[in-house]
Parts: sequence; structure tokens; C-alpha cells
Amino acid sequence: MDELNTLGSLGLSLPTPAYLIGAILFGLIGFAAYRYGKRLSLNKVKWIGVALMLYPYAISSTAILYLVGAALCLALYIWRH
Repeated sequence: MDELNTLGSLGLSLPTPAYLIGAILFGLIGFAAYRYGKRLSLNKVKWIGVALMLYPYAISSTAILYLVGAALCLALYIWRH
């Protein structure tokens, strides 16, 4: 427990379960989109898939994670063919 207090004093905290679920969910969607885009040679779909897999590493807020993920999923839906 002392390690958590030390990390907290350094400004680091553990992610919430909602954040972890969102990161895993959007990562799986991104992986599927990447594979689909690569198989059908759809560059936009492939790169949206890469973005979906990697953006959770740059965002620490749960609300922003879900907003960006929803926007990227909408873009994926628009450019799926």
C-alpha cells in the first residue's frame, strides 16, 4: 500500500476499470479494422484501425477516451468500403 501512496505523490495513478475496458474495447475494434483494411487494401480503414489501437496510450481521461474512440468508430463506419 505504501507503493501506491508513493506513486500518488509523484502524480501517477492507476487507471479506472472504465478506462481499461474502453482501451481494450477500442484496441480490439482497431485490430479488427486494421486486419480488414489490410486484407481489402483499404488504406483509410487500415490507418483508422492503427489510430484506434494506439490513441489510448496518449489519453489519460476516461471521458476523452470514449469521445475519441466513438469519433474514430464513426469514421470507420463512414469509410468502411
